[in-house]
Amino acid sequence: MVVDTLFSQDTTDSPLVAAIDLGSNSFHMVLARLVQDDIQIVDKMGEKVQLAAGLDDQDHLSEEAIQRGLECMTRFAQRIAGMPKTAVKIVGTNALRAARNREEFILRAEEVMQHPIEVIAGREEARLIYLGAAHALADDKGRRLVIDIGGGSTEFIIGERFEPMHLESLHMGCVSYNQRFFADGVISDKAFRRAVSAAQRELMTIRNQFRRVGWNSVIGSSGTIKSIEAICVAQGWTTEGITPEALQKLRKKVMTCKHISELKFEGLKPDRQHLLPAGLAILWATFFSLDITLMRKSDGALREGLLYDMLGRMHHEDIREQTVDVQMRRYHVDRRQAARVENSALIALAQVKPHWKLLDEEEFHSLLSWAARVHEMGLAIAHSNFHKHGAYILENADLAGFTKQEQMALASLVRCHRRKISKSVFESLPGNYREACFKLCLLLRLSVLLHRNRNKQRQPAFTLSVDGNKVTVSFPVGWLDSRPLTRDELTEEASYWRDAGMVLEIA
Repeated sequence: MVVDTLFSQDTTDSPLVAAIDLGSNSFHMVLARLVQDDIQIVDKMGEKVQLAAGLDDQDHLSEEAIQRGLECMTRFAQRIAGMPKTAVKIVGTNALRAARNREEFILRAEEVMQHPIEVIAGREEARLIYLGAAHALADDKGRRLVIDIGGGSTEFIIGERFEPMHLESLHMGCVSYNQRFFADGVISDKAFRRAVSAAQRELMTIRNQFRRVGWNSVIGSSGTIKSIEAICVAQGWTTEGITPEALQKLRKKVMTCKHISELKFEGLKPDRQHLLPAGLAILWATFFSLDITLMRKSDGALREGLLYDMLGRMHHEDIREQTVDVQMRRYHVDRRQAARVENSALIALAQVKPHWKLLDEEEFHSLLSWAARVHEMGLAIAHSNFHKHGAYILENADLAGFTKQEQMALASLVRCHRRKISKSVFESLPGNYREACFKLCLLLRLSVLLHRNRNKQRQPAFTLSVDGNKVTVSFPVGWLDSRPLTRDELTEEASYWRDAGMVLEIA
């Protein structure tokens, strides 16, 4: 694929791409050009929004927090105006994962941005952070431990070169810990110890496994870590990176202050002042739980990882393809049967997409392809309701490269590929997926039905025609007459379609 054909605007031979990270503490945007299969950053924007600070006890975002986010995104929107969908990636992290009213925020934000917004799982966030950090470092051999302290979560990744090996996301962040332990702005040894203890409890879930795997170097990639390193260097406690001794000295300095407003250290930006005690407590617990002796910073993180992930997809190196293949192996999917179903489903899609307005939607083509490959994965659990088992796995597993919305969309196709078509499954999807996934599911169902005998015999050329909510499927003359079972199954399928508000006519 020639990357330039994906973009409509003139960018002097190098197309622009944008990655936007809607973090729990800050929103960040990076604009870059693709130059000789690499990324050249041309502009950066970032604002402290503190979305996580707007979560109440019931995990609802306040209107004030939503407005802060929308105001920031209005400014971002000006910079990406006119860029095509394929050139912009916008993701939300921990605060939006936690928010019960995230769909309300997303709908309003998408209206501002004019681009889809997707929420990523913690481990997917970790994978992208590692990708961004690794590309900003020398391509050295040896394992790296990459740590990113965000506003609502902290990601831990062990990897080698550009490949993550172990990914974890823990529920501790500088904004959430600030609210929990330093909400009144008062700094005390007791509050700090409580924050450290809470972080150590979180770290217990990964401590033994990570230490057993081991690493050669430790990299920090978040604003919190960069701020702490800047203070340590400015104070002369270290020339580069962060050491346990430097952290000890910083803790003593912080404890001499009675209130967050008194934290006036060289190297500490004013907008990070109020988060320093919480961030320091998390980093302190991390250092001493994992026996870290030196941590260096990387300028690459989530948003840079998004850019490199986009670049990979443009060059047919989509991590989601690998993820689907892993699931097929893990659940012992019959690959030959999956390939037969996939081939027929894509043939059907090619015939109906002009009528169903699915033209130029590569994502829908991929979703149907992936669903066909994994539609039988639930058989590894039980034949009874295997479509439900498969859908549950797809919706709840950590699937590298997939956003939460994409997982829901894929799960909906697998969930409804047989028996009753539950419209409520599709109505629960984000707006941009609902109608498309419902129609893709109809095509998947037809393909599964036509290959139910599971033999290698080539199926006849079938044609689909669309007229409003009616789909007519036609076969060569006499083919169905010799296959009464298939005719009966198509008749039963037509009744399922009718219950879902569609008409399937067999010619």
